[in-house]
Amino acid sequence: MDPITVALVDDHVLMRNGLAALVRDFGPYTVLFEADNGRDCMEKMTAGRVPDILLLDIQMPLMDGYETAAWLKEQYPSVKILALSMYDNETAIIRMLRQGVRGYVLKDIEPAEMRQALSQLTEKGYYQSELVTGRLLNTAGQLDGPLVSDREAEFLRWSATELTYKEIAQEMCLSPRTIDGYRDALFQKLQTKSRVGLVMYAIRNGIVRL
Repeated sequence: MDPITVALVDDHVLMRNGLAALVRDFGPYTVLFEADNGRDCMEKMTAGRVPDILLLDIQMPLMDGYETAAWLKEQYPSVKILALSMYDNETAIIRMLRQGVRGYVLKDIEPAEMRQALSQLTEKGYYQSELVTGRLLNTAGQLDGPLVSDREAEFLRWSATELTYKEIAQEMCLSPRTIDGYRDALFQKLQTKSRVGLVMYAIRNGIVRL
């Protein structure tokens, strides 16, 4: 079997070099290239070096992770992106997921979790981490998963934006209390505890189109 190619895009050289060494130690992976930022990554990929998996930092100079993911989604949609961040911010996670990112991990994870992330990206196309999905992705892609009403689906589509819950209430012409009710009911129905979990369900079930 041909080795799985991995690229790393991170402006912190020590972090990037250490991660590259770790990836090489995992076995079936080879590091195709390292890049300092999104622009550097773009130049390398347009020159013909297209990886199977790309580990992408979010906060970078010149061209950050959001811009880079958006460019990759349009130009190289087959590349599986794993976002790397120091922050577990819901808005950042949702924003990256909407750009086609297949998984989101914190930079302080253990090597075993990084190995698992690469393995799941290769085998399943997504990394099903507790941070991003909770228990949701174990069932979200199944046809017999929980069904949502049209109004709940509309709420899920708004949840995938950067609007606050109060702003969503205004868009849906409902009270903030009613919106909180939709949210809490969906948390229970979809077995998740976060807005990110709701968005992942919507993405995997075609309620939100990327």
